Order: sequence, then C-alpha cells, then structure tokens
Amino acid sequence: MPRVLRSILRGVCYALYYGFARHLPISYRPYAFGSKHIRYWICRGMFARCGQGVNVEHGADIGVGKHTEIGDHSGIGVDCRVRGPITIGKDVMMGPEVVVIGAKHRFDDLSVPMRLQGWCPAEKVVIEDDVWIGTRVIILSGRRIGKGAILAAGAVITRDVPPYAMVGGNPARIIGTRQGGPEPLPPDSTDSTGCG
Repeated sequence: MPRVLRSILRGVCYALYYGFARHLPISYRPYAFGSKHIRYWICRGMFARCGQGVNVEHGADIGVGKHTEIGDHSGIGVDCRVRGPITIGKDVMMGPEVVVIGAKHRFDDLSVPMRLQGWCPAEKVVIEDDVWIGTRVIILSGRRIGKGAILAAGAVITRDVPPYAMVGGNPARIIGTRQGGPEPLPPDSTDSTGCG
C-alpha cells in the first residue's frame, strides 16, 4: 500500500479507535457485542504489524500505533498505556493498567527547566513470546522481557528480564524461575501450582 494511503488509513483508524472503539465494553462482558473484534480490526489499520487473534481491551491508550508490532493471540489489557516503539511477541498476556514508557524527558541541562528540554530519542521495548504481565506493571523504555517471563503485579521493570524469570518489586528483581532452577520463591509469593 502506498505511504500516503497508509497514512490516511491510519488517521481514519485513529479517529475511530479514540472516538468510538476504545470506549466499547470489556470483551469478556456478556453485553460486549463484538467489541473485541471491532477494536481488533481498527487496530490492524493502526499498528505497524498486528497478528491474528489480538485483543486490545477497553480503555487502552495505544498512541498512534505506527511503531507498535504485536504477535498472534497477544493482548493489551484494560486501561493500559502502551506506546511505541514496542514489539510484543505471540501469546503475551497483559493485565489491567500496565504502563509501557517509550520515551523520557531530557534533564541534562541544569540551566533549562526539564519541561523545556524536550525528549530523549525513544528506545524500543521488546516483549518476547509467552510473557505474563501482571496488573499495574511499569516497563521503562529500552527494556527486553525474555520469553516465558512472568512480571508480578506492580513490578517496575528497570532492567532487562531473562527468559523464564519471575520478577517482582520496585525495582523488579528475580524472585523465582519457571524452569525449576535453584532460586526458590519467597514463602508469601506465588504458590507452587504455577497459577499465581
């Protein structure tokens, strides 16, 4: 598709998403009436790449979407704020109110107020396949979340997360592993059934 037509389509989808589709009911409510599918088709026109079976939930703030890539059967949770540049792999689960920070303010010039210094170049966030992101997790710019990782509710991700690690806290630290490694879970965290 030519670049001009692509920009027009993205603009129309943007208007439809923020003016209408974002406000449709949560997809699992009995009165949702296909809201999941409506948001999906609109987001396909906004995102740089959108896999099959993607679920963008009610209230999600996804920016203009042109720097967002999302794989098959992944979701963006209720009231999340996920702005690119970001790549989300396949089968990623995302709880409500997750925040992914794609850009940050400059603060290096002490003679100029921070609000007037502009933005640092955005660093891409990469979330690999089969990741579970809990409610109210914050992921800072430039981070990579490894395949199969679990980010506990409320975690603040300031560093890359290794594959199959279970992390929690502020700043997040490894609290266990899904591979049955030597790191035991603290007694008051996730139970041994693997069901969080």
